[in-house]
Amino acid sequence: MRYIGSLSKMRTSLEDPVQYFMTLGGDFIQLNDLVGSEISLKFSGIITCFCGNEVTETYRKNFCRDCFFTKPEASLTIMKPELSKAHLGIEERDLSFEKRMQLQPHVVYLANSAGLKVGVTRFNQVPTRWIDQGAAEAIVLARTENRFEAGTVEVHLKDTISDKTPWQKMVQGYVPEVDLVAAKHEVLKYLPEDFSHWTDPDDTVHKMVYPVQEYPTKVKSINLHKTPEVQAVLKGIRGQYLLFEAGGVLNVRSHEGYQVTLEV
Repeated sequence: MRYIGSLSKMRTSLEDPVQYFMTLGGDFIQLNDLVGSEISLKFSGIITCFCGNEVTETYRKNFCRDCFFTKPEASLTIMKPELSKAHLGIEERDLSFEKRMQLQPHVVYLANSAGLKVGVTRFNQVPTRWIDQGAAEAIVLARTENRFEAGTVEVHLKDTISDKTPWQKMVQGYVPEVDLVAAKHEVLKYLPEDFSHWTDPDDTVHKMVYPVQEYPTKVKSINLHKTPEVQAVLKGIRGQYLLFEAGGVLNVRSHEGYQVTLEV
């Protein structure tokens, strides 16, 4: 089978294991069925920005230059929620968009993603955000009414706990033993008392299992600009990474918009 289209973030469903789906040129592909099979992925050299323009180079999250510096989808508050100002009625790039994105319930969470980390996401992105980061397990630390509040909680914890995922260890299947319930109640001690009304009393630990036949012992990140054609056995999927034999790993999300041909 041959599929042609632009790569986009893989869709997921929390099952055992996590189910992965890809849409290419209108075709809906169940990726779990491809694990254990040889596939070919060839990059055409063209990237389609979300604005529809075709380009040959992009900025973070594959925005073209104009979109990166002007669109609210690429604003600094996407990466730094503590800088959100929509709750004050202050526009950064597009107040209408920013109100829709920022003025909704968010959660602050702890995840075991090859190590303990803290993160922020919109409530309606649970558990998608955890899966996208390849977390083995996660627990909600706090619930807030908007993005700024969640970012404020996270900032108070960044000096105590990392907000980064060690992706190389994650795609190698490294899962350290972490008592998330104990970790949650320990880090809550570092929050100011007036943050207590955001604390989530639910100590449920959410588990994620990924469709992986074999994890690589050594990791080689695949960049489709440098390696425009990949032909190898797909050994598994974790986070937004395709894991190939011989240690090659492709971050699908960092290649969003890349026009490819997938053959299976």
